[in-house]
Amino acid sequence: MQISDLPYPDPGVPDARSGPRFLWWLGQGQLGGQARSLAWGLVHFCGVAGLPYTVGVGVGAVVDRDGAGLLLAGGLLLLFGAAISVGDAMLHRTAVTNWITAAARVQQLLARKTAELGSALTRRVAAGEVTAVSTGDVEKIGWFVEAVSRFLAAAFSVVAICVGLLFYAPAIGVVVAVGVPVLALSVLPLLPRATRRADLQREKAGKATELASDTVAGLRVLRGIGGEELFLGRYREASQEVREAAVRSARMWALISAVQVLLPGALLITVVWYGALLVRDGRLEVGELVAAFSAVATMLYPLRHFEEIAMAYSFSRPSAARAARVLSLTRAEGGAEDGAQDGTGSSAAAAAAPPAPGGDLYDPATGLLAPAGLFTAVVCGDPDLAGRLAERLGGHCVDGGGGAAPVLLGGVALDELALDAARGLVLVQDKDPVLLSGTLRELFDVPASGSVTAGVALAAAQCGDVLDALLQSAPDGVDDPMDARITERGRSLSGGQRQRLALARSLVTDPEVLVLDEPTSAVDSHTEARIARGVAELRAGRTTVVLASSPLLLDRADRVVLVHEGRALAAGTHRELLRGEPRYRAVVTRETDEELTGIEESA
Repeated sequence: MQISDLPYPDPGVPDARSGPRFLWWLGQGQLGGQARSLAWGLVHFCGVAGLPYTVGVGVGAVVDRDGAGLLLAGGLLLLFGAAISVGDAMLHRTAVTNWITAAARVQQLLARKTAELGSALTRRVAAGEVTAVSTGDVEKIGWFVEAVSRFLAAAFSVVAICVGLLFYAPAIGVVVAVGVPVLALSVLPLLPRATRRADLQREKAGKATELASDTVAGLRVLRGIGGEELFLGRYREASQEVREAAVRSARMWALISAVQVLLPGALLITVVWYGALLVRDGRLEVGELVAAFSAVATMLYPLRHFEEIAMAYSFSRPSAARAARVLSLTRAEGGAEDGAQDGTGSSAAAAAAPPAPGGDLYDPATGLLAPAGLFTAVVCGDPDLAGRLAERLGGHCVDGGGGAAPVLLGGVALDELALDAARGLVLVQDKDPVLLSGTLRELFDVPASGSVTAGVALAAAQCGDVLDALLQSAPDGVDDPMDARITERGRSLSGGQRQRLALARSLVTDPEVLVLDEPTSAVDSHTEARIARGVAELRAGRTTVVLASSPLLLDRADRVVLVHEGRALAAGTHRELLRGEPRYRAVVTRETDEELTGIEESA
């Protein structure tokens, strides 16, 4: 795989059982790239390994006044210099290719998993962690993949230099052969502590990122209540904790780097001192001493890759573990325990066949039934429960599992359907929908049945004033509001305008079942009444579920269901429940507990 071939047609099914297993799977998918990188690395480091021998030959030729030997040394120097130059350039090219392609594969896997889980992802993994995994962790994983081939080539060159010295100058080669493994393994006792400090820094950085994201997302609200300074103070404290953790981590890695400089220096001094004694006693030639000195000095370069691979693995292992944790999540949380998972983050069972059109939507966990073709409103006293119920109705298990039976559409479990089929049948719009930046036409460029045009959906959602506002803020030359641009997350629009555009986008898709969670909470009552009428007329004959407590919406529903403490308690029309169900009346009319108790006692 080359960079020009990205993205991958299929990034594959990862082994997400653990961080090391994920790294191993990632490496197996890049054997060709690793082989090319290793080959060029061997060319480069063999040239490096040949330099000490060349220097020894040249010095010996000068001492012996051997012209042929000097000419041979010059030829070898040219040969090894060319190998070093060409090998280094191609090693860098292929290694960076491995880095980028590995990072791209992980990012594609994360993007696919995000699309699969939808909004349920941030309920099960902190938003800051998702952001950190898709940015910093991906980079660290790619770093390790890129460093593997360089390390293997460097290790080969170190072994080659040691073996060569044992044959070329056995007396001094023994010292080098014994000292080099000590240098390579000297930092191992320090790595666990360095890794723990790096993990702590990463954890604090993730919390700071999450806090910053939440602050930016709620900046308008914070300004309204005067809470900017409070949250800025919290972020300052979090950023200082990150800085302190980074300094502690850097100190440990600085110590490791110092060891990697100190011990090779000590070995170099030992080789020179011992070699000088051997030369004085006549047991070693001057050229052999120079070759040994050059070999040890040259090995300082490949030995640095031992430190690099240790650092890369120490950083990438927890990063891979976090990525594997996200990739192992499934649409149904209980799947990994009941045998539906194969340990790689993918469902092992075959997808069920889609149900026939016109089936009822039924949630066994709450007893909620939404008959086919009707406008069903659901009233929950707890907004969080309403949000979780909306996600459940879309086939997402967000309540912690617990063995709850899946939601059924036409008698078929939604979480057993293929993802594309489930998303095509049931669309859930949560209470905080996201508008991506781009033109209004691009916003409505979503998978749809084609039965509902953008104009009809915008009219049903009462977006006339929104179109006028977009057209007024558009640059000169834009006459069609569909070509007007929306800023990131629709920040230039009010909350009610964003909500209505999101509702229109959902209406355009025209799914068999549409689930709306508080779709009009940010609009005024007059606009809400018109939206209720427009949605009811446009969705006539299609299954629609609206979770709300507004009487204007409830009065338009064909059927209203009261869900209390996780169970469907009563069903009927809005007016029937107002007359006969005190709990329903308390939620809809905002009666207090004291008023409700008085009503029940009088009854």
